[in-house]
Amino acid sequence: MKTRLLALLCLMLSMPVWAEEVKINIKEFMFMPVVLNVSVGTKVTWVNDDQIPHTVAETRKVFRSGALDTNDSFSWLFDKPGEFEYFCVLHPQMTGRVVVTQ
Repeated sequence: MKTRLLALLCLMLSMPVWAEEVKINIKEFMFMPVVLNVSVGTKVTWVNDDQIPHTVAETRKVFRSGALDTNDSFSWLFDKPGEFEYFCVLHPQMTGRVVVTQ
């Protein structure tokens, strides 16, 4: 019985624990916040609060949304550390960055 409990505890400790969920607003042709610092395991959701479509496209093609109409959203789970720069394909002057740490 103790062996099974120990094995179950070890299994539970090895499972990923998702840190949190964070929202980035798309409004007035800007990503807000422009730079977001999160921990590995964080789910980031972009929500289009503008009246025209926007996209979210990572510069190295790690992730890319389709066109997001008003109130549409796109989410990405950041499962490894790094810096992820992104932009709106329809409005390339719109840029942002997610910095993911361990």
